[in-house]
Amino acid sequence: MNRPGEHPHWCEALYDAQAPALVLYGRALGLSHGESQDVLHEVFAALLVRETRPDRPEHYLVRAFRNRALNRRTSLWRRLTRELESVRWFERTEPESHREEAAMRCLAGLPPEQREVIVLKFWHQHTFEEIGELLGISPNTAAGRYRYGLQKIRHCLSSVSHEADIPESALALDPEVSLSGAAPSPVR
Repeated sequence: MNRPGEHPHWCEALYDAQAPALVLYGRALGLSHGESQDVLHEVFAALLVRETRPDRPEHYLVRAFRNRALNRRTSLWRRLTRELESVRWFERTEPESHREEAAMRCLAGLPPEQREVIVLKFWHQHTFEEIGELLGISPNTAAGRYRYGLQKIRHCLSSVSHEADIPESALALDPEVSLSGAAPSPVR
C-alpha cells in the first residue's frame, strides 16, 4: 500500500496538515462545519483503502473533497439544515476583531464561485493553474474570479469602515489575518 521506503503514517501527516484547510473549504462551498468534517472523513477513509498513494496527494484531497462536498450539497434535507445553520457559517472560537468580522461578512457575501477561488488561493495556497485544474476552468477564469472577488471585498470593507467609523487602514486586506476559525454575521 505504501511506496518502498515510505513512512507508513504518511496519511496521518497529510491529515494533520490538510484537515483544517479542507474544513474551511467545505464551509466556503456551503457546507456546515459538521458536514465539512463528515466529507473530510469520507475522503480520508477512501484514501486509506487505495492500493497506492496518489502521486499528488494534496491535489487528490482537494479534488475528492470538492466532488464529495458538491454531491452532499444536492441533498434537499441537508440543504435545508445548512440554510437553517447559515447564521453560524464558521464556528466561533473566540471573539473576533472588528477587522475580522468585517472581512468574514464580506467573504460570505461573495458569489460562491469567487469565494471558492479566494479560499483555495489564500488558505490552500494553490496557483491559478492548480485552481483551474481542480475546478475545471481556465487559469485565467480562476484569476478573474479571484481578482473580482478581492475587488468586492475591498469595496465591502471600505463601506463597512465608513458605516462603523472604523479606520479604513484597520480593514485593509491582509493575507496574514487568519479567518479560519471564526463565524461571520449573515449578509442580508
